[in-house]
Amino acid sequence: MLRVWQAECLASVKKHYATHNKHFLCLATPGAGKTVLASEIANYLFETDQIDFVLCFSPSSTISETIRSVFSHRLNCNFDGVIGSIGCSYTYQNMRFFNDDYWKLLKKNRVLVVFDEIHHCAGSSFDDANVWGQDIVSNIQEQASFTLALTGTPWRSDLLPIALATYSDPDNKIQCNYTYSLQQAVKDGVCRNPKIVLIDNEEISVTNSDQEIKTYHSLQELLKSPSISYQDLIKNEVVINYIVAQGVSKLAEIRQLNSNAAGLIVAASVEHAQQILAMLTDEFQQSATIVTYKETQAADRINHFRFSNTQWIVSVGMVSEGTDIPRLQVCCHLSRVKTELYFRQVLGRILRVSNSPNQEAWLFTLAEEKLSTFANRIDQELPDYSVLARGNHQEQRFSITHNSDTAASATINTSPIQVSVLLDELSFSEPVASSESQSGGLPNVASLESFGGFRNKLIETFIGL
Repeated sequence: MLRVWQAECLASVKKHYATHNKHFLCLATPGAGKTVLASEIANYLFETDQIDFVLCFSPSSTISETIRSVFSHRLNCNFDGVIGSIGCSYTYQNMRFFNDDYWKLLKKNRVLVVFDEIHHCAGSSFDDANVWGQDIVSNIQEQASFTLALTGTPWRSDLLPIALATYSDPDNKIQCNYTYSLQQAVKDGVCRNPKIVLIDNEEISVTNSDQEIKTYHSLQELLKSPSISYQDLIKNEVVINYIVAQGVSKLAEIRQLNSNAAGLIVAASVEHAQQILAMLTDEFQQSATIVTYKETQAADRINHFRFSNTQWIVSVGMVSEGTDIPRLQVCCHLSRVKTELYFRQVLGRILRVSNSPNQEAWLFTLAEEKLSTFANRIDQELPDYSVLARGNHQEQRFSITHNSDTAASATINTSPIQVSVLLDELSFSEPVASSESQSGGLPNVASLESFGGFRNKLIETFIGL
């Protein structure tokens, strides 16, 4: 049974293709069900004898496998590219290894090509295209009978045009053939109502090289100084501990109703992920797994986590857009990537609805200027609804207590503490090209002396729907 928006989009696709327009771009919010829609479109084209074959491309092997499974089920046929199958699912990386003989498939057959998260592919022509966009321009754009491009975030951080997309003149806005917004999805019960918690601190002491102590009253104020970078903050054990404690406490609360609910922590590097994993298991007594590019069986780990009862998964870029794990309901954003594209993709991991009684979705992140802007933009997408924002003033120090089933909860200790952390102990082991990094190659001798009272600003979007 199709959701209302999927049925509407299918009708739009039929009309679009019938009028000799072969490229269709669908914008639908993360978690809305774009893969199911794509399989229905393919089924319609097969039933009406308009195509012979389907090719699907996506950003990761995990998503590619999900597409293969959904299409195989809907089309009731093998979808692995071997003899007897009517299609295959690949990653965008695979396109680089296809030779001219393979691309002749599109010239000799009627082929539908599906692109999941098409914003990864850039280029209106070969000259302004990235590597994947060049393959589309050279081998697919003119040769395919039909293309279906899907995205939940229709822009690129490098501002290049998205492959197969058209833009308005002169304002250069992308033209989507069908749009299904996050506001619509939450109203329809297709996606969860997200709550974004921006974590700030009102009393931060920093000692410089001259042993002068300076106090900052917010993270944004701190990050405007030359002493401390955002990357220093997300590696700071005190900061990590506080954010993780918030996530652990919220997950424990949700698991009282949803026993298999889970959380995602997006880390900045492999070393960072390992640091967080150790904290989860040793200090918070949580069950957790880790997935990074260094694991050869990362896709298998993600799939195992999807159906397990493990509480947390710590990821470095592996559990991203398109990854379907509906039991994820809590996320701690500790990535060094601060683009709106990535922020919305991370949020999308906890928006997929399930059959559980509790459908809360919580994202915890620092009140850094860019991240705060992105969070408020999501909130402003609902101008007709009031937004609840409240300050939650707490001292930094807390302890963790555990009940009989090992679910952890945070207990706030209001006594002040002093924490001395040298920044050279907080730096990333992997070099990072960033405008925030220290210049001149000199050692950073500033010391982050203490955090006073952390405070949470809660942005509850979609209140009253």
